[in-house]
Amino acid sequence: MKKFLLKRLWNYVGKYKTQLIVVFIFAILGNTLSIFTPLLTGQAIDKIMGVDQVDFNGLVKIITELIIIYLLSSLFQWLMSVVSSVAANNTIHDIRKEAFDKLNTLPLKYFDGNSHGDIISRLTNDIDAISDGLFQGITQVMSAVVIIAGCFIFMLTISPIITLAVIFITPLCFFIASFIAKHSKRMFAEQSKTVGELNGYVEEMIGNQRTVKAFGYEDKSLERFKEINNRLYKAGQKAQWYSSLTNPTTRLVNNIAYVSVTVIGGFMAVAGHLSVGNIASFLTYSNQFAKPINEITSITSQIQAAFASAERIFALLDLENEKPVLQPEEDLGNCQGNVSFQKVSFSYQEEVPLIKNLNLDVRKGNMIAIVGPTGSGKTTLVNLLMRFYDVKSGEIKIDGKDIYHINRDKLRRTIGMVLQDSWLFSGTIAENIAYGKPEASKEEIMEAAKAAKAHSFIKRLPSGYDTILDEDGGNLSQGQKQLLTIARVMIIDPPMLILDEATSSIDTRTEINIQKAFTKMMEGRTSFVIAHRLSTIKEADTILVLQHGDIVEQGKHEELLDKKGYYYTLYHSQFAV
Repeated sequence: MKKFLLKRLWNYVGKYKTQLIVVFIFAILGNTLSIFTPLLTGQAIDKIMGVDQVDFNGLVKIITELIIIYLLSSLFQWLMSVVSSVAANNTIHDIRKEAFDKLNTLPLKYFDGNSHGDIISRLTNDIDAISDGLFQGITQVMSAVVIIAGCFIFMLTISPIITLAVIFITPLCFFIASFIAKHSKRMFAEQSKTVGELNGYVEEMIGNQRTVKAFGYEDKSLERFKEINNRLYKAGQKAQWYSSLTNPTTRLVNNIAYVSVTVIGGFMAVAGHLSVGNIASFLTYSNQFAKPINEITSITSQIQAAFASAERIFALLDLENEKPVLQPEEDLGNCQGNVSFQKVSFSYQEEVPLIKNLNLDVRKGNMIAIVGPTGSGKTTLVNLLMRFYDVKSGEIKIDGKDIYHINRDKLRRTIGMVLQDSWLFSGTIAENIAYGKPEASKEEIMEAAKAAKAHSFIKRLPSGYDTILDEDGGNLSQGQKQLLTIARVMIIDPPMLILDEATSSIDTRTEINIQKAFTKMMEGRTSFVIAHRLSTIKEADTILVLQHGDIVEQGKHEELLDKKGYYYTLYHSQFAV
């Protein structure tokens, strides 16, 4: 699995091979220079402890060389860090961009079936974890290769016998690190998953604080938060417990090696085979030899967290995209708005069919009202028309052309949709109205707002159309937000309309005003209207009454009242005195 992850990560990191080569060059230069310092230090000790007298000239020369080496080594280490950071930022930028691009290609069912907090966590926390673990690992490994190889060579030149003792003990460090890493990776995967769950719950609670407070749910929401937070705490504790074992254990092994060098070196010095300076140099080399191993094992937790996060990112990238457009691709051209549903069946879950063999023909310019109880398939019907979901069987055609042969973007640009939830983004009111037509002039924006009966309240705001909206339009009323979403549709002037519960959150007076605007806007346009208030659909050319995904009644308002069926009952339940 790790080899597979590394191979996929290399597809991103490998784009910046030049920068990695530069990092490696600086690693070689900086660490090679630092490797000479123990040798020079040992020579300095021998100059001080000479047989006759201290060699001050030789000592000054060595100290000068050490200062120059330390300065150059520090410079190269700094440059290595800078270039490595650039490579890391470039790589993470690419991964995050690809992940976000992927979100735009996924079917709507992915967002309906996954916590938004978990999705956000993948694009933020998980990608940051990859950056922290991956590039610290790369720089540590590059430095380690140079230091271990260099120290090994110098130790051999000083004493092959003591070098063998160090080499014999060192593999234990790798064995311990790999054993602990194997167990900690699973814990870090669980930790990443729980972070996503916690983010989702926090986002949900913050976004619905009015509901939480209105129902006195604070205590229960806190209990739920504590439950998730405790699971995160336990997962984090287990992961950190395993990873925390690595560094102390490997240091213990290295200390044993250090003691072995001291004892063996002492005997060899007594025997006259090594000088005091040689022993000092060798002790420093053995310590430097072990240091990169300790450093690598100390960031094992970050590396394992990076692998766990990479799995979550690649799981997202491997998801199946929205189904491609069937060939040959057709162009709607000058869309007229004739719509037909032919034997359409659909279900969110395979075993629970919602819409079964639905047939419907809608003529150009007709207003189609869809009513029915919750879960009857009203919103699903228009979602299928927009290709937010794909039918299980059957065909949906616009002007005789199968929508599965039409480019999604072109299809959706022909249909203006007022969603059930009024979504606005942080920005000016003008920018929100022009969301579907960024190039719109100020005059076009104002005309759309006037048509939606939004101009008067906008002008009363301190900054008018330049008023900055809070997140999701929090500084506007629900009715005002809905008026802006209506203006957003009016400005793109689409040949077809979908009004999904468009007036369910607007007061009666406002509803009357915008119904006039809607009536004018819908002239000559095919329109699908879903509303709870039956007063808004009396003028519909056709009213569809849905139950369990089936059309149980169909006709004009007066015709359906005369039938005295479900629509009759629903109508009189709303308007009976």
